[in-house]
Amino acid sequence: MRAGIFYKKGDIRVEEVPDPKIIDPTDAIIRITYSCICGSDLWYYRGLSKHETGRIGHEMLGIVEEVGDEVKKLKVGDIVVAPFAWCDMSCPACKNGISSACWHGGLWGMNHTDGCQGEKARAPFADGCLFVIPKKTDKALMPALLTLSDVMCTGHHAAVSAGVSKEKTVAVIGDGAVGLCAVLASKRLGAKRIILMSRHQKRTDVGKKFGATDIISERGEKSVIKIKELTDGIGVDCILECVGTKSSWEMAFGMIRAGGKIGYVGVPHDVELPIPDMFRRNIGVNGGVAPAANYISELMPDILSGKIDPSPVFDLTIPLDKLPDGYKAMDEHKAIKVLVRP
Repeated sequence: MRAGIFYKKGDIRVEEVPDPKIIDPTDAIIRITYSCICGSDLWYYRGLSKHETGRIGHEMLGIVEEVGDEVKKLKVGDIVVAPFAWCDMSCPACKNGISSACWHGGLWGMNHTDGCQGEKARAPFADGCLFVIPKKTDKALMPALLTLSDVMCTGHHAAVSAGVSKEKTVAVIGDGAVGLCAVLASKRLGAKRIILMSRHQKRTDVGKKFGATDIISERGEKSVIKIKELTDGIGVDCILECVGTKSSWEMAFGMIRAGGKIGYVGVPHDVELPIPDMFRRNIGVNGGVAPAANYISELMPDILSGKIDPSPVFDLTIPLDKLPDGYKAMDEHKAIKVLVRP
C-alpha cells in the first residue's frame, strides 16, 4: 500500500509500505477513503516540532476491512470516522470526557503507530474509537463528516472550554480550519456576536458563511484597541485561542473582559500565562487537546441533518500521490485545508 512518510523538515514523500495487520484482538483495519492535512502537521513540516521518520497524519474516514476477534460493535463494510486521538473509551479519562488523555490511547502517526495519510491504517480499540456513519449517507457529506476527526471537534472544544452560549460575545483568534470551525461551533451554541481575527479574504468569506458577525484584520495592540471599540471598552466574554503562539495569547488577554474565559486549542509554543493579571481580573483559562471521541456522537447528527456544514474548510482536493504538494500549498497559505483522496 501507499502512505505519506515524514522524513525531515520540508520532506514528505509517498512510498510503498507494508499493509497493516491485526495485532491485538481489539484492532480493526480501515481502508481509508478520505484523509486530510492538518495545520498541526505543519509544525513538523516546518521543523518547529519533532516527528520521527515514518507515517504521518491523524484524520481519516474509511471502510472497515477486517476486525479482531474481540471487536463487537463493528463489522466489515461499516463506514467509520476516527478521532485524531485513538482511545478505548473505557478508562477513567475517557469516562470523564477527556478521551484525548486515554490511559491506553495515543495519536495516529506518532510513536510508530499508523498514520492516516495513506491507503489503510490499523485502528487500536476499534469499538471505542471508530464511529459508524449510516450506510445510506450521501457521499457529498463525507468531507463534512471527516472534519469530526479533528477540526470540527477541536473548534467545538474551544467554544465549550470558553463557555460559549446564547447572548455571549466571542472572539476567535486564528483563521485556519480550527478557527473557522470554532466560529461555526460558536454559532451552533447560540453566540450573539462572533468576531473573527483574519486578514485573508478566502478565510473571511468562509468565516462569514459560518456565522462571523465581525472581521478584524489588525494584529497585536491594534487588534485589542479594535475589540475594545466594538465592545464599548469592555472586552469580549469568550476568547477562542486557536493558534498557540506568544503573540496570540497576548492578544487574547488584551481582548478578554474581566470575568471572561479563554478556551484554548492551539498547540502552545513559548507561552507563559500572566497569573497575577488572571487573578486580579478573574480570567478563566480552559482547554487543551480536544477529546474528539467524546464529541463525535453529539456533532454527527447535526452534520447528517444539514444543521451545520464544516466542509467549506476544504478548499483543495488532491490524490495521495500529490501529498507533498498539499503540504506546500498549506505551508504557503495557498490552501486553508487540503482534502486527500487515496
